[in-house]
Amino acid sequence: MRVFSLTLGPLGENAYLVAGDEEVVLIDPGDEPERILALVEETGLRPQAILLTHAHFDHVGAVAPLVAAWGLPVYLHPLDLPLYQRAAEVAAAFGLSLPSPPLPVAPLEEGMRLYGLSVWHLPGHSPGHVAFLALEEDPPQLFSGDLLFRGSIGRYDLPGADPEALFRSLKRLLRLPPETRVYPGHGPPTTLGLEARTNPFLTGLEWET
Repeated sequence: MRVFSLTLGPLGENAYLVAGDEEVVLIDPGDEPERILALVEETGLRPQAILLTHAHFDHVGAVAPLVAAWGLPVYLHPLDLPLYQRAAEVAAAFGLSLPSPPLPVAPLEEGMRLYGLSVWHLPGHSPGHVAFLALEEDPPQLFSGDLLFRGSIGRYDLPGADPEALFRSLKRLLRLPPETRVYPGHGPPTTLGLEARTNPFLTGLEWET
């Protein structure tokens, strides 16, 4: 699996172009569609779909122009659909402008497998937050959205967030091998083992065996 990343927009959101043996997807295109288009042209990897870990505005800002350019399906967990529909409105409240992401979206659900990735529903940062996992890779790959970052975790003080659910979701990640490589929604990549040892939000959680 090849992973290409771009850090986009004023909030420094990470978008990922992910290529398996036959599948290519775009995860969380948050802003600056022109940079995403340039990356696709540079790599020659045309995405087949847009996968969203969640629907906060900084993760969906480039969806509309990319759908217009490529006619891609967009996948989102239904519990985040209200956030998706209000993304432009919420961005405007922060003084930012983005085109309203288009409907319809295809529903993601727990246990789904698509484009070579497994879907885990991991709420807490938002009701419909998911992660995408490539469990057959060596090491396994985890696209964690805004659940887990290097040295930190996702906010749980936003509308629709739930701190208890978020920590249940974090504990579920510890079912994965320590060498699992984590590609977060913000900040640099990391591994689950490193976070379990050093992340102050995870050091009190026990590894599941």
